[in-house]
Amino acid sequence: MIKDVNILKTEILSDNWYVLRKLTYEYLRKDGKHIVQTRETYDRGNGATILLYNLEQKTVILTRQFRLPTFVNGNETGMLIEACAGLLDKDNPEDCIRRETEEETGYRINHVQKIFEAYMSPGSVTELLYFFIAEYSKLMKVTDGGGVEHEEENIEVLELPFDKALSMIRSNEIKDGKTIMLLQHLRLNELL
Repeated sequence: MIKDVNILKTEILSDNWYVLRKLTYEYLRKDGKHIVQTRETYDRGNGATILLYNLEQKTVILTRQFRLPTFVNGNETGMLIEACAGLLDKDNPEDCIRRETEEETGYRINHVQKIFEAYMSPGSVTELLYFFIAEYSKLMKVTDGGGVEHEEENIEVLELPFDKALSMIRSNEIKDGKTIMLLQHLRLNELL
């Protein structure tokens, strides 16, 4: 257990896309010793993610898009299958995820259910991610989706049988942490 954390110095290393900071801090260990450490944090803001599911069809809506960090870390094509997600900007999590769902998937949803919050990479990234699920039907489809042009998004919308999506985790076709967590939530809670 550590106590009395005190930030001693903050340096901005990059403020290009998001903010990379170098922080020097001290804390008191349980044995009474003061420790000083330096770490970097990457602040991209908080986000929200959602998994749309259809009870009748037993399907889910996912997206596929190019993710540069995966490309430079061994993903041959850089394409990643994931649940719809976005940064909060100035929104609250529910408004954000409704907006992102329509932009990315083309579905206009009303009722969303928050299931939990999680830090996805707490060793270096400050982001807190809000997780949601929502039922969808064909009647909710209002556009083709695909993302927002001015954000240069190029998103493919996928409608998959739930069992197929689960098997894609085992076959390494789905490698995105938030998506795996959402699919497992549906399975564990026997929603599909």
